[in-house]
Amino acid sequence: MLEYIVCHLARHGFDQIAINLHFMPEAIQDYFRDGSWLGVELVYSYEPQLLGTAGGVKKMGDFLGAGEAFMVYYGDVLTDQDFTAMLHFHRERNALVTLLLHQRARSNSIVSLDKEGRIIGFLERPTEEARRGVKSPWVNSGICICAPQLLDEIPADVACDLPRDIFPRVIDSGRLFGFALSGYRCAVDSPDRLAEARSALAEGSCRISLPEEDAI
Repeated sequence: MLEYIVCHLARHGFDQIAINLHFMPEAIQDYFRDGSWLGVELVYSYEPQLLGTAGGVKKMGDFLGAGEAFMVYYGDVLTDQDFTAMLHFHRERNALVTLLLHQRARSNSIVSLDKEGRIIGFLERPTEEARRGVKSPWVNSGICICAPQLLDEIPADVACDLPRDIFPRVIDSGRLFGFALSGYRCAVDSPDRLAEARSALAEGSCRISLPEEDAI
């Protein structure tokens, strides 16, 4: 799964990648090493205690804050999304955060957009009562591009979550945008989803290949 993710990121120009580690970190490091065999530079961030999606990003601040925009990619998501187009969208709007969004009737999040693609509402794990008041079909896909300034919004050494604790707080900046999914996406969170992702790769509906597959 991670190899497919890294290869797809590399094809879109992401050549410096940090992998967040907690469970069985040695297995990941022993397999990927420095990433040079995949054409990227890999570094690792180990969390003895889980810090959440925002806390993990903050812990990597020295790595992420040194350049321009950076991407946060949840490791259970398989997608062949065009990240080059998404990055262009992000830069064109001078966004603080650009979230990859897809449409789904029921999900853990609800995202509301205006006509320009600006996010004007974000509910993470909403109650049934909160759902009844929101009509938007858009939901968070688990991938976002962020400006380094987002790091200033995340407290240090505290477990916190991007969609729950950070995104709702920065909506008022007017710099939170949504970018519509145009490719395949599967969140691999069950045996059935794993089988679905394997079939999508085998059948070509998810258009990602590994280096050895390209050579065949």
